[in-house]
Amino acid sequence: MRTKTLKKNKINVVTLGCSKNVYDSEVLMGQLKANGKEVVHEQEGNVVVINTCGFINNAKEESVNTILEYMQKKEEGVVDKVFVTGCLSERYKPDLEKEIPNVDQYFGTTELPSLLKALGADYKHELIGERLTTTPKNYAYLKIAEGCDRPCSFCAIPLMRGKHKSTPIEKLVIEAEKLAANGVKELILIAQDLTYYGLDLYKKRNLAELLEQLVKVEGIEWIRLHYAFPTGFPMDVLEVMNREPKICNYLDIPLQHISDSILKSMRRGTTKEKTTKLLKKFRITVPDMTIRTTLIVGYPGETEDDFQTLKEWVREMRFERLGCFTYSHEENTHAYNLEDDVPEAVKIQRANEIMELQSQISWELNQEKIGKEFKVVIDRKEGNYFVGRTEFDSPDVDNEVLIPAEQTYLKTGEYYQVKIKEAEDFDLYAEVLS
Repeated sequence: MRTKTLKKNKINVVTLGCSKNVYDSEVLMGQLKANGKEVVHEQEGNVVVINTCGFINNAKEESVNTILEYMQKKEEGVVDKVFVTGCLSERYKPDLEKEIPNVDQYFGTTELPSLLKALGADYKHELIGERLTTTPKNYAYLKIAEGCDRPCSFCAIPLMRGKHKSTPIEKLVIEAEKLAANGVKELILIAQDLTYYGLDLYKKRNLAELLEQLVKVEGIEWIRLHYAFPTGFPMDVLEVMNREPKICNYLDIPLQHISDSILKSMRRGTTKEKTTKLLKKFRITVPDMTIRTTLIVGYPGETEDDFQTLKEWVREMRFERLGCFTYSHEENTHAYNLEDDVPEAVKIQRANEIMELQSQISWELNQEKIGKEFKVVIDRKEGNYFVGRTEFDSPDVDNEVLIPAEQTYLKTGEYYQVKIKEAEDFDLYAEVLS
């Protein structure tokens, strides 16, 4: 007879969504390990914790489908318990409890102690920076703040993550030191809004001071900035970026749109003129900066003229990295009161047009790299190539540098000097110099 009480549980944490969720899962796993629990990430286990995403329709569908998949496994006796946490659970808990009642328990984004208790563990406050990282060993995400105070009309993040709350500099330095001691060489700073960092704790935008402290951490070679906001950007960050070689000349700054009427409806607090001026200041202050942005097409009321304005601006600005999303009509956001009047087919067509244009820009910019030398870090081996990145590229979303594996042996997580031999729109082919 099967006796569940005598069996040692193995907890499988399944992560969906963005890098903030990856970080949260790693913290959860670190807590479980400190409690003596056997925990794995996206492998087989008889107890499952699903860390969901609730940001846009596609992400919500993936989260619901994953829950249903594990409920089926529970019915079949493959798993014993299923717990659901994260953004979808925070946002739609009552609906989920009604629609999928067989889940053992639902938890929101701020209920880690309660989730741990349900898993037979205690929340250990002393575990500053103790995480089980799930990324390749050479890089890790460092979440410097939670939540967001921005009023963007299309965004549901404040509903799921709450108000902006910065983590103190001293805690982040301790966390960075522990990551470095475990072999991490690249820190990717994440938050809903990096530029707001410190306002709540220090009464000023304090990202530059945080960077000054993080560059002192021994073992860290690259520090990368993700998810800045164009309004109120602290320009002293650029001075630190210029001065400190450890800080990558890279900035991820989602701009969303450029038509003044759309920006106003989106409640972005800026204009085309101000945004263009800011980007030009970036280029002047840090001449070799790579700028990554994301755009939304198909927002309510977006006319063909608005879209053409956006497209022309993309052509003019020549972003090194760019992603484009179709607008998702989200309940309880300000924009939900507007009519979602751009047909889905038009949204998709517009997104495709932007990405085709960006593909051409990326190809042209990559051609200029042929014959030049770059420092790259090796993330993995895939097929016949070692796959690396320059300081101008973030994992999973940007260009990759491919080095033929038959010519040389390279170690994952190590840095090498390479020369670019060929270039495509999103891939560079290189040979190792040293």
